[in-house]
Amino acid sequence: MHALLDGRVALITGGTRGLGLAIATCFAAAGAKGAALDLAAPGRDIELPAGFDFQPGDVSDEATLEAAVAAVLARHGRLDVVVANAGLVPPWRDTGQLDLAEWDQVMAVNVRGVAATLKHSAPALKIQGGSAIVMASINAFLGYPQQMLYTASKHAVLGIIRAAARDLGPHNIRVNGLAPGPIATEAMVGRIRTRAREGGPAEEQALAALAADNALRRLVTAEEVAKAALFLASDLASGVSGELLPIDAGFA
Repeated sequence: MHALLDGRVALITGGTRGLGLAIATCFAAAGAKGAALDLAAPGRDIELPAGFDFQPGDVSDEATLEAAVAAVLARHGRLDVVVANAGLVPPWRDTGQLDLAEWDQVMAVNVRGVAATLKHSAPALKIQGGSAIVMASINAFLGYPQQMLYTASKHAVLGIIRAAARDLGPHNIRVNGLAPGPIATEAMVGRIRTRAREGGPAEEQALAALAADNALRRLVTAEEVAKAALFLASDLASGVSGELLPIDAGFA
């Protein structure tokens, strides 16, 4: 594991917290270096693993992504792995209560941001081939009540993965996705607490219910998702492209 990405350079969007930070940490332990692109957050200390630099920016802005790729190439001279991880998870809403301004904002990050990440990283990846990994969700192939917006965005991501794999495969670029199940990230716990204040189940009860609804009877961890990303980024997955890999403890 320690040498799986030795000498390789990665760009990870949404890479300073949550799943993105877990992936950066795992990649660094496997020998990679590179950059984590994320929104600048005044007052928040950003700590990244050795070899990874912070690149401030918003994936809904094409110029940000173009500049991030250019910065990685200027510093490291190559780009081998791109992880399109940045995303938004909107509040739960019934179909009749959809907020279409919210819809546009989420789609700009979750869908257009992924497409733009692949667009601007593809020329650099084509130089020596590489791997692009897109963060999807089990919502890419399942639907749940009050989650139309998030589900639609992740279904779109699955289409992006399949089409980009066909486009970029002839250039020795593999494109795959990760489909995590429920993970007790800060963001998910925050949504559960909000729902509890609105009359939903308490935090402990909601987490226990999610853990009971899969084969392993527990929630997947961010570190387990990061290990799956490491597999897809490495030569262990040299024959894998256009696939969406569930990491859901047997949830689906």
